[in-house]
Amino acid sequence: MSANDFDGLRPRTAGLSDGHERWRLSLRGFVDEKIAPHIDAWSDAGTFPDSLYEDAAKSGLLGFGFPAELGGWREDVDLYHRIIFAEEMHRLGSGVVFADLATHWIGLPPVVQWGMKTLQESVVRPVLAGRQRIAFAVTEPGGGSDVAAFTTTAVREGDDYRLSGAKTLISGAARADWLLLVANVSDGDQGGLTLFLVDAKTAGVTISPLPGLKWYSASNGTIQLENVLVQASMRVSEVGQAFRDLTQQFNIERFSGIASALALARVATADAIAWAQERTTFGKRLAEHQSLKHRLVSMVREIHAAYGYLDQCVWRFENGEMPVADLCMLKIHATGVLEKCAQGAMHVLAGEAYRGNRRVQRIYREAQIFTVGGGTEEILNDLAARQMKF
Repeated sequence: MSANDFDGLRPRTAGLSDGHERWRLSLRGFVDEKIAPHIDAWSDAGTFPDSLYEDAAKSGLLGFGFPAELGGWREDVDLYHRIIFAEEMHRLGSGVVFADLATHWIGLPPVVQWGMKTLQESVVRPVLAGRQRIAFAVTEPGGGSDVAAFTTTAVREGDDYRLSGAKTLISGAARADWLLLVANVSDGDQGGLTLFLVDAKTAGVTISPLPGLKWYSASNGTIQLENVLVQASMRVSEVGQAFRDLTQQFNIERFSGIASALALARVATADAIAWAQERTTFGKRLAEHQSLKHRLVSMVREIHAAYGYLDQCVWRFENGEMPVADLCMLKIHATGVLEKCAQGAMHVLAGEAYRGNRRVQRIYREAQIFTVGGGTEEILNDLAARQMKF
């Protein structure tokens, strides 16, 4: 390991144990064997074969953090397991596999925690086995992150519900067997945002690819719901309690986004350093030109500072806190670090980024989605300000 390669750019921390290192090595072996030989082709296509889900399940990658009785494993699992998973899945400089392989992290926990036993057996077990997939559908075309503007409705029909509305920018929608949806229930004196589990093949459900700017995953999509009949047994949360139940999960999910952004920043920076040490211009290596040397130092400094902040937040979480304001600010900072390192790497590699090193240009292109997914800077700053009461 060099101080300037992918591993060396992650500062040491007392929070990482031998168990974490074994988990990392297991993930790395899977990535090197099953993903690395195909990553360029899969990134170009924006997808990968369904067989990878079952391969990941057999290797124990899908089940960590879930109950053993449903096919998962929880022994000695902590937040660093999730962070390491995100880091290793982005080590090749592409988010295409992580984007779909990890959707069950946010789609399954509510079903495990609040869903009926029959749902846990019919949904959770096959998803953790890699035979089925689940997507989590919150964002709407007209509302974005503004939950007060949600228009998807769930109207009582006897003991069941009729869902109508639309969701967009949904990760894994195109390949999902199940959809965990948020809809607004109006039920007498009760009302509010509620979680429902919907079979993606149900009559009235239409899933379409996203038009416009190419994202890294071709399975992201828009979901149309036209008078979709959903049995009462498929309601996962209490009426009006969707976001109360999901608040902690959203905060935990931010750790994954932060770790993914910083991993890509490390890939871009490591590639820039390696190229600067190899490439010669005007009789000396790029790394010997003061302006480029200072640029690289600045990129490394930003990565180290971000990891210091991340490790502090992990420690607080593992000790019973939920540092919401700091997570919001760290997500903004981490995506800013990714943008800076991606732009800096493109500058250092210049033509090589287009001619030879494809992953730096890919990181540069994909960096923008990290500034939007999980909350924009404006939304997160506002949430942080409310948490800090000013």
